[in-house]
Amino acid sequence: MASSIRPPAPRPCESCPYRRDVPAGIWASQEYDKLRRYDADTTDQPPHMFQCHQNDADSDSRRVCAGWAGCHDSDRLLALHLAVVQGRVDIDTYRAVADYRSPVALFASGSEAADHGQAGIDTPTDGARHLINKSSHTRQDLR
Repeated sequence: MASSIRPPAPRPCESCPYRRDVPAGIWASQEYDKLRRYDADTTDQPPHMFQCHQNDADSDSRRVCAGWAGCHDSDRLLALHLAVVQGRVDIDTYRAVADYRSPVALFASGSEAADHGQAGIDTPTDGARHLINKSSHTRQDLR
């Protein structure tokens, strides 16, 4: 069985909301709110894995968000376990997520990442605007 979603990239992308060095305010508030939900007790988490923002949601090249994989404890991620049981992720992808270690600094939780990101929504820096423009050119489903 092949996964319907690829394993995380070797490093979180330059606009990953989990990265400590990414400017605040590059994603919509509701996108940051999604990060918080994976901090909940396992049974209260979303049932779907968090995908990298660099690919369209239904793209054949979609992959697990490297920041999500690096920030959260894979043993506690409901979405990851459901994906295996439902056949959406093969064992190699599961292991890639479970064993993932980020080479760049990440926030300690989804809530911490969301707090940072949402703090800059109303006043994005030039760096944030650059990443917003770059992502909007990459993602067809954001237009």
